[in-house]
Amino acid sequence: MCGITGWISFGTDPGRRPDVVERMTATLAPRGPDGHGVWHGPHAALGHRRLAVLDLAGGAQPMTADAPDAPGAPLAGGGPAPAGVVLSYSGEVYNHHALRTELRARGREFTTRSDTEVVLRGYQEWGAGIAGRLEGMYAFAVWDAAAGRLLLVRDRLGVKPLYYARTPDGGLVFGSEPKALFAHPDCAPRVDAQGLREAYGLVFGTGATLWAGVREVPPGGLLVFDRDGLTERLYWQLTARPHEDADLAATTAGVRDRLEHAVRSQWEADVPRCSLLSGGLDSTVVTALLADELRRREGPGARLRSYAVDYSDQAERFTGDVLRTGHDAPYAVEAGAFIGTAHDTVVLDPKTLLDPEHRAAVVAARDSPIGVGDMDTSLYLLFGRIREHSTVAVSGEAADEVFGGYPWFHDPAARAAATFPWLRVTRDEAAVPLHPDLAATLRIGEFQRDTYRTALAAVPHLDGEDAAQRRHRELQHLSLTRWLRQLLHRKDRLSMAQGLEVRVPYCDHRLVEYAVNAPWEMHRHDGREKSLLRAAGAGLAPQSVRWRAKNHYPATHHPDYNRGLQHLARQALDADGGRVRDLVDARVVAAGLATDPERLEWGHRLRLERVVDLALWLDRYRPEITV
Repeated sequence: MCGITGWISFGTDPGRRPDVVERMTATLAPRGPDGHGVWHGPHAALGHRRLAVLDLAGGAQPMTADAPDAPGAPLAGGGPAPAGVVLSYSGEVYNHHALRTELRARGREFTTRSDTEVVLRGYQEWGAGIAGRLEGMYAFAVWDAAAGRLLLVRDRLGVKPLYYARTPDGGLVFGSEPKALFAHPDCAPRVDAQGLREAYGLVFGTGATLWAGVREVPPGGLLVFDRDGLTERLYWQLTARPHEDADLAATTAGVRDRLEHAVRSQWEADVPRCSLLSGGLDSTVVTALLADELRRREGPGARLRSYAVDYSDQAERFTGDVLRTGHDAPYAVEAGAFIGTAHDTVVLDPKTLLDPEHRAAVVAARDSPIGVGDMDTSLYLLFGRIREHSTVAVSGEAADEVFGGYPWFHDPAARAAATFPWLRVTRDEAAVPLHPDLAATLRIGEFQRDTYRTALAAVPHLDGEDAAQRRHRELQHLSLTRWLRQLLHRKDRLSMAQGLEVRVPYCDHRLVEYAVNAPWEMHRHDGREKSLLRAAGAGLAPQSVRWRAKNHYPATHHPDYNRGLQHLARQALDADGGRVRDLVDARVVAAGLATDPERLEWGHRLRLERVVDLALWLDRYRPEITV
């Protein structure tokens, strides 16, 4: 995985300020606990933190090579060095073996087994065209010294993050997380009205961020920065095309083939691997395919490790809601036994979840006050336990977006709603109740409506589609390009904060392209959600799991947690001279504070969670807020 950062300037020479990029790189240490490097030269300085997954001895970065048209050997490990091309790379390229073979046939020589060098040699051969040849999850920067040009590239679905900002001297800084940018002396943490709209509107856009002046490279996007300025374009995006397989059987086989390929290609690692097994259909299917691949490669006795999270007293206290229909843990145990994994359930108690150090670590990992409370903390702690045994975990993230698993794909009222469907289903219309004066300035409702219209206009359609298929395509596009963003951010930030790489086979772009163009009637041919995945997963999951209703990531229902949360929220409202009260409507929050902990509903509780996180975020970043 790793963390990348850098500073490019044609006015100031970053090479004369190696301390700056060293500080920027140091902020990303949790993403790369296995090594670090810095390269600096005229006009550019690049940093890297390494999580070693492939070619443990040979993949050090930043990695350098001769000019793009020369086949010279790379020089890895950072430091000032003459170089035509410098690469700082994060992620995994799953087709690196095929690309290596092609590049060797073109005369390129290799000195490592790493996918990093494949990206470097690919840039030498194809320039920015390397982006469209890669399959995987990645974010990387290439400094082409001879051309005086920086290239930033992000993977198609946006699994790996990449941020950038302009500096006052006309330069540019970039990094895997905003905190790397804030380590630069000319890039301070500032938040303006538009940033607050992006954060509290829950529209999950790409480009603008919470932070003023800080932007994301869009999924499937590449950015070029040189003396002429900055240009940005997409090398990939979702498109509408006719579905080529005529019947359900062929389509089911098409899904199974693509999913098997995705899992197979994502198996490779030189470190211990495991699976996240929640007991739902998505993770069970992936875990079963992973276990089959392990046995195929290492013998019938090989057992895959799998992990789930649970809460103390969850079996007795589980309470269903719109996103949760049952207690996960027993299904995960059953699925693990069916598949034959070495399964472990990490059980967390209220005291651990409420620990201020854990909460502060989660907010620091996210760089944002907008989270989901105990669900974030528990995921962070789960990843920490997994990291004791494994460096790579595989997850079922994105199956609901790809195969139509959420309630808004099937509930008539949600399908008809003229707004982002998750706002209707989750009833989480604002991330936190805003102070009346601030709410009047931000006009969140108007922002959501305008953004929704813009988002719909970006959805591709085919001529002749009926109303049901057209609406399904809209819901899938909104889910994949917006809702999924915050889930991938959450998974990346909380896993990398523990030095754990999480892979997501359902984000394979070929699987996504195929599924989004399958007819709506195939997506619910059995009258249920995720019909295509359920059919493709035949034989891979026990029947109880295969036909189980969609279940969201679990939340604790223990009243001791609610009681402790109320206490933390009271403290948060009075922290830092009452700065939190300047942003939130304390009268609305008071309803959650006054509720019996045994009866605290999800909506009130989520408000309290975000008040606590807001106080932690303000304390850590001390942002300048201008509205």
